Amino acid sequence: MDLKPLITLVAIINPLAIVPFFIHYTQGFDEAQKAQTIRVAAFSAFVVIAACALLGLQVLDFFNISLESFQVGGGLLLLTSAINMLNARPAEARPNEPTLEAGAEKAAMGNSIAVVPLTIPLLTGPAAMSTVVIYADQATSFWQHLALVGYGVVVAACVWGSFSMAEPIARVLGKTGINVMTRLMGLILAALSIEVMAGGLVKLFPVLNG
Repeated sequence: MDLKPLITLVAIINPLAIVPFFIHYTQGFDEAQKAQTIRVAAFSAFVVIAACALLGLQVLDFFNISLESFQVGGGLLLLTSAINMLNARPAEARPNEPTLEAGAEKAAMGNSIAVVPLTIPLLTGPAAMSTVVIYADQATSFWQHLALVGYGVVVAACVWGSFSMAEPIARVLGKTGINVMTRLMGLILAALSIEVMAGGLVKLFPVLNG
C-alpha cells in the first residue's frame, strides 16, 4: 500500500499547527461544546477529503481543466504551504486570513467554527484538496480510490486526537515546540511538493524527460 498520499495529507493538514487556533476559538466553551466542536471538525475534514477523492476529477472535467495543469498548480500550493509551515505559520495561512477576532465574530453570527475556519481553510484548504485530486487521478483501481477515502478517516482521527489533547499538547510542547513540529512537517512537504510539480511538468513538457 502506498502511504505517500497519507503522509502528504498529514503534512499539509498538520493538526498540531491548528491546536493554538482551536484553543482560542473554544475559549469559554464547556466540555460538551468542545467535544462537539472536535467531532464536527474531524467529520468535516473527512467529508472534504472523501469528496475530493470521489468527485474531484469530475469537477475538473466540468471546468475543462487538464490534470497536468492542476497538478503543477497544486504543487505550487503545496510549496507555498510548506514555506508558510517553515515560517511556523498554519499550512493554509494567507495574508488576508481572517483574524482570531473575525473568526469569533463569524461564530457569533451563527457559523460553526468547527467548519469555518477550523476545517476550511485552516485544516483542509486548497493545497489539501488539490493533493487528493492529484492522487485520485493516479489511482488505477477501486481499492486505491477506497484507500484515499480511508486516508480521510485516518486524517479525521488525527484531527480528533490533536484537538482532544489540545490543552495538554499546548502545555507540554509550548509555542516553541509546536513551531518546531510545524517546521519539520514543512520540510517534508517542500520535498513532496517538488515531486508533485515535477510530475505535472514532465507531462506538460515531455522534452523535460530527456
